[in-house]
Amino acid sequence: MIDPKVDARRRFSTNLQTRMILLVCLLALTLTLVAGGMYTVMIGEVLKKQIGQRALQVSKTLAQIPLVREQIIKPHPDGTLQNLAEKVRHETGAEFIVIGNRDSIRFSHPKPDRISKRMVGGDNAPALEQGKSYISQAVGTLGPSIRGKAPIFSDDGTVIGIVSVGYLVDDVQHIVHTHQARVGFLVATLLLLGIIGAVSISNRFKRAIFGLEPEQIARLFIERASIIESIREGIVAIDRDARVTVINRVAIESLGKEDENELLGLPIGQVLPGAKLSRVLSGGKQRFDQEFEVSGTMMILNTVPMLEQGNIVGAVASFRRKDELDIVAKQLSQVKEYSEMLRAQTHEYSNKLHTIAGLIQTGYEKEALDLIGKETAGYQGLFAFLAKAVPFPVLAAFIIGKYNHAQELRIALHIDPESQLTDVPSDLGREKLVTILGNLIDNAFDAALHGENKPQVKISMTDSGNDLVFEIGDSGPGIPLQLAEKIFDRGFTTKQEDRGHGLHLVMNALNDLHGQITLGDSELGGALFTVFIPKRRKL
Repeated sequence: MIDPKVDARRRFSTNLQTRMILLVCLLALTLTLVAGGMYTVMIGEVLKKQIGQRALQVSKTLAQIPLVREQIIKPHPDGTLQNLAEKVRHETGAEFIVIGNRDSIRFSHPKPDRISKRMVGGDNAPALEQGKSYISQAVGTLGPSIRGKAPIFSDDGTVIGIVSVGYLVDDVQHIVHTHQARVGFLVATLLLLGIIGAVSISNRFKRAIFGLEPEQIARLFIERASIIESIREGIVAIDRDARVTVINRVAIESLGKEDENELLGLPIGQVLPGAKLSRVLSGGKQRFDQEFEVSGTMMILNTVPMLEQGNIVGAVASFRRKDELDIVAKQLSQVKEYSEMLRAQTHEYSNKLHTIAGLIQTGYEKEALDLIGKETAGYQGLFAFLAKAVPFPVLAAFIIGKYNHAQELRIALHIDPESQLTDVPSDLGREKLVTILGNLIDNAFDAALHGENKPQVKISMTDSGNDLVFEIGDSGPGIPLQLAEKIFDRGFTTKQEDRGHGLHLVMNALNDLHGQITLGDSELGGALFTVFIPKRRKL
């Protein structure tokens, strides 16, 4: 006799399996059709865009050929541009290449009888009047076409003509339909595979849940939730797609949210952007005691991968508030930095006062007055310049401190008189700017002192355009080409001391500000670092 409970479980399993097959088949059908439809549309758009870009590139290239510039200013076409255009057209597969002068008079055309006549389509104005290169779609003498148009400039920058390279829309549509037909066959194949996969998934479902009954799974879920909530650290778990699957109350409160539903399913990059938890999925390495910021609060992060039969299926992160002693240590470090700057300034002034006192005592009052006037004029000029060019107290004070330090080291520090730094966004951290400039200037000082030339460092800064640009050059020995890519690595140094952290800190700060840095040769004979920091950062 069959046990009624066993029979009920069998009926439940059978019903569940059937529902899974139907659900997965429906999901596969929907996703495949939607993805296939979107993909075919995307292919059409991408192909049209590529063809347009190809036409634009050919037109730009032709517009820059010296022969084209020389021939287009002639009053009448002599066939030279016609031969050139036809040769390029056959090589590139374009339907037509038309070169016209400032008055849109054709100097080349696939049909020679249309040369010396005015170009049609009505889409030449942006190129001829505004000097723009662009892609357009218009109806010409050969029919509707996708065109790439580029202006021809004279040596003084004046528009003297136009190059139009086009492909007929009918030919483009034929290419698009060919690719879409292939996508349609692929979609049908994927749909068939989806149905087969649905049956396979349903058969493996029982094994995937380790033979547990629904009631047992529910109990395990409740137990797991209770354990996670009892931990007084923030806990976040992600799946193999780097999306949040589990988050406890401490983590929710640390992120300034009220409910877990606001965070579940989101990419971890949006929830904990500084944690870089998705890297654990690719590298599989555990990370401990890593610092990162959550809602303005520094945290200590630990991350470990979740493994299933040796494969990474997710990752778990736990984080807690950084110890208060670390905050105090940071403050002390800042005080030490300021004290070093003040010490340099005090030492420099002390030397000058002793010099002035010695001149007075030995009867050289005129020389003492000259020295006082020289020092006063120098500093007054620097203060006046910074008050106008850098109206930000932190940055101005920082530059003055570096100037004093340079004087103490007997380094000639030059600040470009054309420098200007008045348009610094309010949300751009001044401390990160100080980190970047401070380390680069210190490195420049060190390099200048070890060079064969007179120790010099030059600083230039500007806020014109969309970026803040800083240039720091020195008279040192320069940086060998083979070391250019290694100097930003943490711990890398060419010195015998415990160094190699400055440029690494510079790169970290630039990454936070979405900035860039380049290395070149300075006019002073050493290295030239150029920093670009966008005023408006992408979130």
